[in-house]
Amino acid sequence: MQIGGLTVQQTEHRILVINPGSTSTKIGVFDNEVSVFEKTIRHDSSVINSYETIIDQYEFRKNTILETLDTEGINISKLSAVCGRGGLLRPIEGGTYAVNNQMLEDLRAGYSGQHASNLGGILAYEIASGLNIPSFIVDPVVVDELDPVARVSGFSLIERKSIFHALNQKAVARRVAKELGRKYEELNLIVTHLGGGITVGAHKLGRVVDVNNGLHGDGPFSPERAGTVPAGDLVELCFSGDFYREEVMKKLVGQGGLVGYLGTNDAVKVEKMISQGNEKAKLVYGAMAYQVAKEIGSASAVLAGKVDAIILTGGLAYGKDFVQEISERINWIADVIVHPGENELQALAEGALRVLRGEEDFKEYPGK
Repeated sequence: MQIGGLTVQQTEHRILVINPGSTSTKIGVFDNEVSVFEKTIRHDSSVINSYETIIDQYEFRKNTILETLDTEGINISKLSAVCGRGGLLRPIEGGTYAVNNQMLEDLRAGYSGQHASNLGGILAYEIASGLNIPSFIVDPVVVDELDPVARVSGFSLIERKSIFHALNQKAVARRVAKELGRKYEELNLIVTHLGGGITVGAHKLGRVVDVNNGLHGDGPFSPERAGTVPAGDLVELCFSGDFYREEVMKKLVGQGGLVGYLGTNDAVKVEKMISQGNEKAKLVYGAMAYQVAKEIGSASAVLAGKVDAIILTGGLAYGKDFVQEISERINWIADVIVHPGENELQALAEGALRVLRGEEDFKEYPGK
């Protein structure tokens, strides 16, 4: 198989995966689907802050990754491919993309914004090119497969955008499809990522045809985000003279949701507050579940009621009471399947492995 001019022939594949965060870099080594090594490398904040831009950190992070692998006795000459977390690129359809020059240029420039995840593709390429093996990214947050009708917001100056937990949503949808003995591309699924941000995607035959903007757009409120808020009241607040633009944005993203109401984004703490009789915490936490259920109901309308399964995933899906409150409102639509957590390293490895095995073709960025 030819990938980016490189020939891949073996059937056993060892893949290095890289997921950069603001002050850490998560790495893993997988033999096919099996994890043989995973580690979160914590970076000293003084070192990270010494770089003028996020992209300037790539040499430091690359060396740290290689030193860690060497210390752990991982022989990188046995790698088949390197896969990095996708960053803020141009809107693209879902899939596994070979890192190319256009992608590197857009990641370095921060085409859709600066974020640590932009380093993922760069680090993958830098390490892989030295080994003469392919480098990939998989399902970045900018995956955009929206139907045209889903883009219309109702306000002609603003178009709805697709920004969501694409990596985890797509990965867990494929796992559930396998559990059901079907292909992802044959099913209609509603996938709900329950984390610091909450996104609900309508997956129609392998494409996410509608999803709420999980960055600072619409949808349910979450531990840290306000979600959809009354537009007129928001406009009044913005022009009240009491807040700067940055203050309003922080109240929407970072200080919204549970943080705004209860002063914490920790669901475990909120559940403890409820168990101790805190009525406000009970109301707010219940309202978050209520809004998630409403969004799932909306997604079922997008799929015209033809839903094969509803999937709940992400960190909040570990909360049994929270999951139960959502499920009781929507289990009449379809069976509810719970896959708690978010194993991003596994998802990256699986995306690269599908291409290496020839199960799907890699895609060329930026595509059509």
